[in-house]
Amino acid sequence: MSNTPPNEHLYLVKFLIMSVISFFIGTVHGLLQVIPSVRAWLDSIGSPYGGPGHMIDPLAHAHINLVGGVTILGMAVTYYMLPKITGKPIHSHRLAEHSFWWTTIGVSAFYISLLVFGFIEGNLWLTDPAQVPSVHRFYGPVISIAASVLAVGFWFYLANVMMTLKDIYKKGS
Repeated sequence: MSNTPPNEHLYLVKFLIMSVISFFIGTVHGLLQVIPSVRAWLDSIGSPYGGPGHMIDPLAHAHINLVGGVTILGMAVTYYMLPKITGKPIHSHRLAEHSFWWTTIGVSAFYISLLVFGFIEGNLWLTDPAQVPSVHRFYGPVISIAASVLAVGFWFYLANVMMTLKDIYKKGS
């Protein structure tokens, strides 16, 4: 029997919920982008190779599934399994919380930004291509901020795991 308090891992539920929500959004996104009329529109604006279409398919679709779904699930599994395997607590629950929120906010902002810019620029691409640069100039800064927030979440996660491992080897197994 473990000495772990019964609610010690309750904080991980939000990781699992975010993973499930991301997979749901990703599957709906995937379903929508193969509807013939949607697929034709995406292809007409450059999906998946270039132009605004690549922001929607594959970039947004891949990020919500791989980062929102898989990576956040992987974080939860690591935070749960590392203490189970080593018998030592995770270095910091506070860092785990930060890793969740920064990653969740980052991937959500990244996904939404890709969709918004993809739709706006895609419509301009078809109706008034000369206007695309006037909108696209905002793309870099917005995506950079979202990606930076996402990166901070990853770094909190990596730091927490590395410090947990350091704590384990510092104290001895």
